[in-house]
Amino acid sequence: MERALLGALMLNQNAMYEVADLVGVDSFYAGKHRVIYDAMITLYAKGEPIDVVTISSKLKERKQLTDVGGAAYLSEIVGTAASPGSARHYAQSVQTKFVLRSLIDAASKIGELGFEEHRDIEQILDEAQQAVFSVTNSPMLQTFSAIKDELAEAWERLETLQKHKGAMRGVPTGFAALDNMLSGFQKSDLIILAARPSIGKTTLALDIARQTAVKHKTSVGFFSLEMSSQQLVDRMLAAQSGVSSWRLRTGKISKDDEYERLQEGIATLSEAPIYIDDKPGMTVLSMRSVARRLKMEKDLGLVVIDYLQLITPSSGKSNESLVQQVTEISRSLKGMARELDVPVLALSQLSRAVEQRGGRPRLSDLRDSGSIEQDADVVMFIHRDDMTGNRNENEKTNIAEILVEKHRNGPVGKVDLRFDDEKTTFMSIDKSDFGDFGSQQETQVSGDAAAF
Repeated sequence: MERALLGALMLNQNAMYEVADLVGVDSFYAGKHRVIYDAMITLYAKGEPIDVVTISSKLKERKQLTDVGGAAYLSEIVGTAASPGSARHYAQSVQTKFVLRSLIDAASKIGELGFEEHRDIEQILDEAQQAVFSVTNSPMLQTFSAIKDELAEAWERLETLQKHKGAMRGVPTGFAALDNMLSGFQKSDLIILAARPSIGKTTLALDIARQTAVKHKTSVGFFSLEMSSQQLVDRMLAAQSGVSSWRLRTGKISKDDEYERLQEGIATLSEAPIYIDDKPGMTVLSMRSVARRLKMEKDLGLVVIDYLQLITPSSGKSNESLVQQVTEISRSLKGMARELDVPVLALSQLSRAVEQRGGRPRLSDLRDSGSIEQDADVVMFIHRDDMTGNRNENEKTNIAEILVEKHRNGPVGKVDLRFDDEKTTFMSIDKSDFGDFGSQQETQVSGDAAAF
């Protein structure tokens, strides 16, 4: 089949246009066929004709003509091309055999990795998975996309959005104002949600995960490096059922209607496709491994990581500074979003500079590395005046501002949400509702909410 392909290329000048994007030099099994095809590719790139004479001349220049069997072998190849017009078919067959050989090589590599006991298990597993993924995601199996085809898909998306006013392009967050600004979380985007401790990062991330899973059946992978899965479930259950989280955690549920709401909340959440991994000290490699499996088995739609600074660097180099480690982590998270083609929502701490300066957070307040700001497609901050030391008397309690300070593909701005400290959840509010909050008596954030 390789000889037939090479012969067809020498007989048909236009055949190279059909196969150059499909077959590479490494696709050939026989070493001398690789040498011949490499010479063909060189001639093709220069716009020169491809035939026995030009290939012989090119191989003679490279002192490789004798290695491939001389001009006699080239003439023999030409004779094996039964149908010069079938070059594309020959190329597909050659490429199929190459993919199958690559799978055999991957299996062999995985077998060798299984005996490397001295190495870190997470790196071994990542290399094993990557060996298989490199076969399925081979660049030669990917074809370019014409803008005509992309425009047709864009028009279909636009028609869908026009017909269904509630529809959006990305993964819905469950907060209408935030969805209007971002059009949901977009595939392959890295979204950073940052705030100082005890402001509500985990709570907002849980609300987004819960609402998109319950209302839109989005499969969510939640990696919690700080809290146990039971604590996360308690919070989601309190928010879903509208029951005080403190009473839920202490077992002080007395009202019958609360029992009913809890049962309804449990029934609703049990149907939600949320998958929690609460192993501490995880690396991006181990998270990517779990996420790949969720992508294949559960059609993963969103990844949430709580939080970025607790991720263990994959390199494990003790001489690397914290800035270098966080830089590696943020780039790896963006790479994971691109590879899996899902949005990754990563929570992040802010530096103390925002407290010392006062006022609202800025992009420069992102802790430990400027690469977080560079790699992220969206950066959001949570700001609550009632949690700062310089709060004025006329400021409203439990009003959280979600500040979108970076939005690579859209506008920046501010979204107001109400934080319910009793049920540990954020809720959407209308501008007309602000008067109600102003008349409310100020409440102290409970100790349970302060732990967030």
